[in-house]
Amino acid sequence: MVSQIIRPFAILAGVCALLSQVTAHYTFPGLIVNGVRTPDWVNVRRTNNYNTQAPVTDVTSADFRCYDSQTGPATASTITVAAGSTLGIACDQTIYHPGVINVYMAKAPSGNVTSFNGDGAVWFKVYQITAQTNGGTSITFPAQNLPSVSFTVPRNLPSGQYLVRMEALALHAAGTFQGAQWYISCGQIQVTGGGNGNPGPLVSIPGVYTGNEPGILLNIYYPVPATYVQPGPAVWSG
Repeated sequence: MVSQIIRPFAILAGVCALLSQVTAHYTFPGLIVNGVRTPDWVNVRRTNNYNTQAPVTDVTSADFRCYDSQTGPATASTITVAAGSTLGIACDQTIYHPGVINVYMAKAPSGNVTSFNGDGAVWFKVYQITAQTNGGTSITFPAQNLPSVSFTVPRNLPSGQYLVRMEALALHAAGTFQGAQWYISCGQIQVTGGGNGNPGPLVSIPGVYTGNEPGILLNIYYPVPATYVQPGPAVWSG
């Protein structure tokens, strides 16, 4: 009788654990333009994990760019965004895991972002949210629990069509190589009213990271990091 009682509880505990793991993962399916959130996967390329929400862990894989190897790039339309305005990238829930944010952009050389796959050294960083440390006593992550990430499109950014790549790096399991989890999406925008800026430094994605960087391969729990080094190039603000 006791075993018959315990077994349902064991099954329930397993189901709850599975649900916890699922809800801990997330995607970034929408943009926020002029304060209005776009519908899911309309102006953001549908990612391979739009159902599973599984992260990317290999920074050298082709999926590290836009995570659309199965869904294909021609799944989104392009929305107009004015240079100097605020652009948001919306999460399907909140950013559950402790970690940091990088936002990259790449201009479509042909002028048609729909057919642009982002090959080569064409990406530049426009925004980041890093960790906060105080010499080894504690480390906190301002990006955690945010429902969206917003930044100013550089006013001096040249007009044209761009990919906007969200990269949320989750560090809760980053103590081993490829333990870090990456939640990625690419939106498509048409920038208007831009300037004559020269964005850079330019990097390739994949290629920007090896996975061994101190901001990617680290244990955030013990010993508590005294400092945190944000991965990737410097932010170009225009």
